Amino acid sequence: MKRILVTGAGGQIGSWLVPRLREEYGASSVMATDVRHLGPEVTEAGPFQVLDATDAKAVGQAVMRHDADTVYHLAAILSAIGERDPRLAWHVNMSSLEAVLEVAREQGCAVFTPSSIGAFGPDTPKDPTPQDTIMRPATIYGITKVAGELLCDYYHTRFGVDTRGVRFPGLISYGAPPGGGTTDWAVDIFYQAIEHGRYTCFLSAQTQLDMMYMPDAVDALLRIMEADPARLVHRNAFNVTAMQLTPAGLTEIIREHMPGFAIDYDVDPVRQAIADSWPDRIDDSAAREEWGWNPSYDAESMTADMLDHLRGD
Repeated sequence: MKRILVTGAGGQIGSWLVPRLREEYGASSVMATDVRHLGPEVTEAGPFQVLDATDAKAVGQAVMRHDADTVYHLAAILSAIGERDPRLAWHVNMSSLEAVLEVAREQGCAVFTPSSIGAFGPDTPKDPTPQDTIMRPATIYGITKVAGELLCDYYHTRFGVDTRGVRFPGLISYGAPPGGGTTDWAVDIFYQAIEHGRYTCFLSAQTQLDMMYMPDAVDALLRIMEADPARLVHRNAFNVTAMQLTPAGLTEIIREHMPGFAIDYDVDPVRQAIADSWPDRIDDSAAREEWGWNPSYDAESMTADMLDHLRGD
């Protein structure tokens, strides 16, 4: 990677990825784009453009103007928001991906597109969830992720586009607010712990989901795109995980630092149904074998780091 364009730069992943890419590859080499204008920490630290990623012509012009050899395509509608407006989720998630892949085919770019544990469905084996298994998700978000994996596979095998991707679990980070996903509880719980000393969770106490701390997610984003393509068998659909969390379990870890922290539950049936259709624990051995995936943070070290940053320590 030498010249990089990022869509969805203002989202949860993009807000972490862009600074890291600029640090690694040089600020002038990384074009950040988003559908809305972003703050000076993005727009003044390197190239920036307002870009609707569903507009194929505009995407092509941006890639050409920046002379990009790699596109990180992060623009998307997430799971809970998608269930409120399925047509919008399909339009944004699929039209933008098609636009990026067509531009990559025409201009010879590599493309990273994140998939998700949302690609799995209620019929998928839950513990462990194999790398290659039945999908059939129950949400429009998951459907777009399965379709996206297949479309990226198609562009690679049919046109030779260098497409790569991972199935991210829930991502935990500070610095950007939750973006409308089913795993947002694992971010919001820390903010509420610091601000109010208590949290009302929208999932039940023992709902277990795979999670990852954002520094590890960003490492995965860089590592997979720098990996030897000859080693990549799965390419666009690598399972990756770092930890398995439940609201009750994470509460106990937080209490090691904040003994008075309290939690109660007001279960949202829509998000609970989504979570219940997802894996309890995914098998990420293919990512470890094919490109060296190895997370640095577990639940305890992630919790300590999150609390330190939110407190300003």
